[in-house]
Amino acid sequence: MLFESEYYCPECDEGIDLPEVQPAKRIKLPQTRREFIAFISAGTAALAAGGKLLADDASKKRPAKPAEALIRELHETLTPDQKKQLVLPWDHKRDKDGDLTRLSTFNSPVNGKRIGDEFTKPQQALVKQILLSILSGDDALERLSRHGNWDSSGSFEGCGCTIFGEPSDDNKFAWVFSGHHLTLRCDGNSEPGAAFGGPVYYGHSAAGYSDQNVYRYQTKLVQSVYEALDAKQQLQAVADKNPGDGRKGIEFPKTDAAKPGIGYDELSGDQQKLVETVMRELLGPFRKEDADEVLDIVKANGGMEEIHLAFYKDGRSKDDEVKWHFWRLEGPGFIWNYRVLPHVHCFVNISSNV
Repeated sequence: MLFESEYYCPECDEGIDLPEVQPAKRIKLPQTRREFIAFISAGTAALAAGGKLLADDASKKRPAKPAEALIRELHETLTPDQKKQLVLPWDHKRDKDGDLTRLSTFNSPVNGKRIGDEFTKPQQALVKQILLSILSGDDALERLSRHGNWDSSGSFEGCGCTIFGEPSDDNKFAWVFSGHHLTLRCDGNSEPGAAFGGPVYYGHSAAGYSDQNVYRYQTKLVQSVYEALDAKQQLQAVADKNPGDGRKGIEFPKTDAAKPGIGYDELSGDQQKLVETVMRELLGPFRKEDADEVLDIVKANGGMEEIHLAFYKDGRSKDDEVKWHFWRLEGPGFIWNYRVLPHVHCFVNISSNV
């Protein structure tokens, strides 16, 4: 079922023949208070210990070289003609508004350059190694690729990757991987204070409440936060003036702007732990270095006490059974904007440079 809304995105849904997707893996959410306490205790132990968010066995699956070294290796293999197509200046502008291309999010390959068309087979294998090296393991790649379907990109080869700058010596550089419902990046900390090196984006064409959506587990976790609130807190947490998604949705608000929803510091201890568990799960697909940087930035910007959470329901929708359509964690230099309907879009922007 397609939920029409004010934020329906035609670039994702019109004229696209989507591949059949496999059911997403399910997680068991707590049903009793005892299960609830066990659930949040297991989920937040890593966070309390200083941000050890990723399992050791997942990290062992990574390529021997870090992503940054693999990016430099890929760059060295490019011919002069390839570099003209696949390497852009560090300060390349995306549009007349002056937005930097390397800090943009995309719904397709940058400049339409597909991996299968632009890279040799050995280079394609190297690109996949880079992609895997910025994730927590094979399971994360399985999910982010939507079981290898890549939504309308159709395949890994249908996605794209672009290098910005010169990844050698001490030069600034960034590597951006993009396709339908996906923008990931790595910049070797060339953009200090910016988690992941800039905004990231992921999504899936199935509705967020659907068993076919690979991020349904995230939707259910967020729903568990909403259900853990009492009636008064729920009333406070539901906000209006939905920020939307895309570039607009991840713009940092002004310092004195009103904070929608309910503050983390207004929650009980158990509720706070549940929010931390959701954050841990949201960061789970990404490599430990990036997940740790997110936590460092949150701490530098005032800690979790500065974070607000808000649930938004689109008033134009007719679905009575759905409690919310957007969920947003927001604080100084922190936006995790998760849209559930008509299908999942998640835009993330985290920075201490605000």
